[in-house]
Amino acid sequence: MSKPEVIVYSSTGCPYCEKVKTFLKEQGFEFEERNVSIHKEYFDQLKERKIYGTPATLINGKLVLGFQEKKFNKLLGLSEAPAPVASTTQSETTEENADSIFQQVNERVLTEIYDFVSIGGGPAGASAAVYAARGKLKTLVIDKAPKAGTLAITHKIANYPGVREAVTGLELLTRMQAQAKDFGAEFVRSTVLSVDFSDEIKKIVLAEGTIQAKSVFIGVGAKAPSGKIKGEEEFTGRGVSYCSTCDAAFYQDRVVAVVGDNDEAIHEAETLAKYCKMVKLLIPTELKGDVDLSLLENNPTVEIYKRHRVREIIGTDSVEKIVVLTDKKEEQVWDVDGIFLYLGGMMPGTDFLKGAVMRDEEGYVMVDEYLRTNVDGVFAGGDARRTPTKQAVISAADGAIAALSAEQHVNKRAKLRPQYS
Repeated sequence: MSKPEVIVYSSTGCPYCEKVKTFLKEQGFEFEERNVSIHKEYFDQLKERKIYGTPATLINGKLVLGFQEKKFNKLLGLSEAPAPVASTTQSETTEENADSIFQQVNERVLTEIYDFVSIGGGPAGASAAVYAARGKLKTLVIDKAPKAGTLAITHKIANYPGVREAVTGLELLTRMQAQAKDFGAEFVRSTVLSVDFSDEIKKIVLAEGTIQAKSVFIGVGAKAPSGKIKGEEEFTGRGVSYCSTCDAAFYQDRVVAVVGDNDEAIHEAETLAKYCKMVKLLIPTELKGDVDLSLLENNPTVEIYKRHRVREIIGTDSVEKIVVLTDKKEEQVWDVDGIFLYLGGMMPGTDFLKGAVMRDEEGYVMVDEYLRTNVDGVFAGGDARRTPTKQAVISAADGAIAALSAEQHVNKRAKLRPQYS
């Protein structure tokens, strides 16, 4: 059997591109890599095929979008569970380092009484762990999926203070976690089922048992709402997107729709208007929160449609049209090159808290300026609380404030004690 021709279109800092390349190397397949971040001709080649995201892999001319192992197996003639070839790549080493930070829950962890436990190991939880552990608090971080959070799957970070080079979100997050580990913080991978904050010693219930803590930081991330539009999954990466920062450049001088009823959708529409020929903003319901539309209303590149919903996304190889239900309950078909979805925004993953702390109507934990909840010794930050905007640096700042507040609580200090050196 002749070797297949494999071409991988990748972009710098793309974690799924690394997964594709690692998979191909492990199975012994040679491939040509075409980096669209470095070579404009490769970027243009994808646009000509109406592919608006990476990785995009061609195997003997057949396209695979994203990392779809079953499809790779089929097109490469592999069994469903191919035995990996022993090899080590740079990306593999990075992931092993990330994995090595998080351990399984063991009996010792379940018998300890920790000074500080962070539920969530993203930028908020990792930063909190740095400050808590450095402040001599016995610190534990619990995360159910350390490499699946918003920052961990971000392709490229180039604006984090003090990090001059562009890095992947996973690399930046791993550095933060490793720094906390250097100060003595422990990290375990597990799912929090419920909590009991009624006593001085807080209880965090896992499948493996119960964690005990003198103070708790709720640093969970946000989750996308459930419910897909017809055609959404089919065209993800081929005209359906969820991030203007990642994909706006693919839509230079094109027509896109932005769908959402929150500040995130408005902000993304503003960003896309700098690239696109026309941005059609569809607001399905009433705007949520204190949202200012004035900039978009005065932008000739933006059209705003209130109480308009997307019923279906249509195309052949990529998005070509959307079916819209207007405010007058009429169906219309609009021509668009892409659609950016922010339906309901990213909701905080705080359901497990139930009534343990006060939350608002959307699930955000309510806190004061020191990130204290209504329960003494329990704090919250990052995407678990309502922030002005969602950025890794803001979440990291929240973690620092919460950890200093927790140190004050645990050691019964009258004032917060900053860490200067």
